[in-house]
Amino acid sequence: MAINLEKGIPLKKGQTIDLRKNEKGESVYDLSQVTVGLGWDVREEKQGFLGKLFGGSKEVDFDLDAIAFLLDENGYVADLGKELKFSNGNKVGLHGGDIIYFNSMTYPSGSGTSSTLFPQGTPKAVMAQKINQLLKQGELIVHTGDNLTGEGDGDDEQIIVKLDSLPQKVDKILFLVCIYQGQNRNQHFGQVDNAFIRACDANGKEIARYSLSNGSEFNGMRSMVFGEMYRHNSEWKFRALGNPESTDSFVNILKRYVKQ
Repeated sequence: MAINLEKGIPLKKGQTIDLRKNEKGESVYDLSQVTVGLGWDVREEKQGFLGKLFGGSKEVDFDLDAIAFLLDENGYVADLGKELKFSNGNKVGLHGGDIIYFNSMTYPSGSGTSSTLFPQGTPKAVMAQKINQLLKQGELIVHTGDNLTGEGDGDDEQIIVKLDSLPQKVDKILFLVCIYQGQNRNQHFGQVDNAFIRACDANGKEIARYSLSNGSEFNGMRSMVFGEMYRHNSEWKFRALGNPESTDSFVNILKRYVKQ
């Protein structure tokens, strides 16, 4: 697929668009497969005089994870999945349900974790082949991790969604990013620049992009609810959110979307 350099609609916080239509209101985008790309730059940590003398600044090791909640018409995650047990005794929860994250990479099967699907050091060509295989086998959502193909230069993580094929029970998809162990490492979104979420259609055309300017309101915030896709009158809409959260655990946010 050729790289498409045309930019989509630039969104402001709270703005909503029809994913199938361009700024002229023309239905031009193919939603059979939508790639949601999330990106960010970690600001370099400035050093003192001696630091500058011996190297200037250094990059801080941040581990940011993209997550998607699949919500029903009442705004709840209906299926929390199950606990997955490995032969070595390790366990992971929330596997194979309506939550897409590094320990449940696909929907509907929840196939694999990031370490089992894409072991560290797996060549990107092999990862791309595996992702295409999963989509052909009937997976409707695949969390790819890093950008694999060259499309979407600057995406740090991508989630591919066969939007037109999702069952009616999926009424909304909420996209968020959390800083892994941000509390322990004293890391927060105030140290992150150029954060964005964007959507590209099946042909690689960018539909829309929402960029978050760095602001003091992000200091001490370790998760970000970037945006949501939702059904409205049989069409798919996208709303830019950009809501920061102090927690570094998506499970704390998930609790609001579980029916008590």
